[in-house]
Amino acid sequence: MLNNPSLKYNPFPAVQLTDRQWPSRSISAAPIWMSTDLRDGNQALFEPMNAERKMRLFRTLCKIGFKEIEVAFPSASQTDFDFVRELIEGGHIPDDVSIEVLTQAREHLIRRSIESLKGARRAIVHVYNATSKPFRENVFAMSKADVVDMAVAAVRLVRELTNAQPETEWVLEYSPETFTATELEFALEVCDAVTATWGATPEDKVILNLPTTVEVTTPNVYADQIEWMHRHLARRDSVIVSVHPHNDRGTAVAAAELAMMAGAERVEGCLFGNGERTGNVDLVTLALNLYTQGVSPALDFSDINAVARTVEHCNRLPIHPRHPYVGDLVFTAFSGSHQDAIRKGFALQQPDAAWSIPYLPIDPADVGRSYDSVIRVNSQSGKGGIAYLLEAEYGIVLPRRLQVEFSRVVQAHTDSHGGGNERSRHLAIVLRKLSRQRASRALCRTPPFRAWWHPGHPPQRRDRRPGALAGRRRQWSHRRSGTGTARRRSGGAGAQL
Repeated sequence: MLNNPSLKYNPFPAVQLTDRQWPSRSISAAPIWMSTDLRDGNQALFEPMNAERKMRLFRTLCKIGFKEIEVAFPSASQTDFDFVRELIEGGHIPDDVSIEVLTQAREHLIRRSIESLKGARRAIVHVYNATSKPFRENVFAMSKADVVDMAVAAVRLVRELTNAQPETEWVLEYSPETFTATELEFALEVCDAVTATWGATPEDKVILNLPTTVEVTTPNVYADQIEWMHRHLARRDSVIVSVHPHNDRGTAVAAAELAMMAGAERVEGCLFGNGERTGNVDLVTLALNLYTQGVSPALDFSDINAVARTVEHCNRLPIHPRHPYVGDLVFTAFSGSHQDAIRKGFALQQPDAAWSIPYLPIDPADVGRSYDSVIRVNSQSGKGGIAYLLEAEYGIVLPRRLQVEFSRVVQAHTDSHGGGNERSRHLAIVLRKLSRQRASRALCRTPPFRAWWHPGHPPQRRDRRPGALAGRRRQWSHRRSGTGTARRRSGGAGAQL
């Protein structure tokens, strides 16, 4: 790395928008969602999906609730072309779902793309060409006028070809590729020329997609760019502003959220952030971020594990265990202080109250996850986490002094043997160790507790829903024993010490 990176890299210029409005806004409704898993996501795979995997993922996207799905780049391969035909001819497209195809702004590619859509009820034709200075000058050797002419000619051809198929409801989408690296005034010129050529009206809107083809700046600058376009576009009432953030800087979700605050009405992306290079914006994270703010995302992730397994199967790529909302470890606490806070939160959480449990921004049950792995024991676990497992798994509630002593035994065992996965086995082992210590003799003489590890009395699974622990506590009655305070559930088989 360079000691002075400014010799090689230039900072991205700020947008001159001193009266920006987006920072004072909040998101109150879900955007129009467009999944590009079958196109952008598919083209980024080591092994592109075959027909069976594409169809399985298409059906999953429909089940989740996507109404616009970019299904292919039909001019790029026969496989993609045939998949579009199968969707249409096989009757696989629900009545409320629109399919979309992508094409470069070149005549033979446009013709092939329109051909693939013959007979569709409603179809979105997504045309693009690069507009930024590096692409104009270094890649294509084109002037600004050439770039505008290319976009206009492509739109004119799409209009001509689609007019010949009136049985289909046609929608035009145009993307100035590399929008974020394009001069705003020139991006506006191209977009306005496109909507004028199409003849956009409030009844026949054009989707203008303003992508971060490569993420080159911070999300707030992208929001400024979107708000600037939102304010200056001609025929604004005849345009749907769409965004397609990539994740090169790791801020695609933030960029999409700020863009929505700045005027974007539609978001394109992939499930779990698949896509070229570092991926597209993760539509699952974006949707569930809305959900945790009390905004319905209009997408159903109530069985997120099933969605994840399908995506892993179709993409042949694993999902990281710490991926937001879906990773195997995202609802798991190992830290002692975290475990203690979660335990206390569960004890006080009422089923009909607003969700307010520390370290859990969403109720795992809302996405079909259980509470089984919320707290796991390892050498970093404290008394709170161990006390939670005893109470949640076996209905045993220890007094504070015994929690401290018990946690030391558990930590000693996990330090020497490892731990975190087979928690019942570890607890059984340390309970036997603790039973040999003087401080726990009274506990082990209690018949229900002694029966816990007896071969003829297997442990019973307990209800771990929020508020369940508090509900069980209210059922205990009190008595005094000769060795300390013990509380036994009325008529039950558990003990609290």
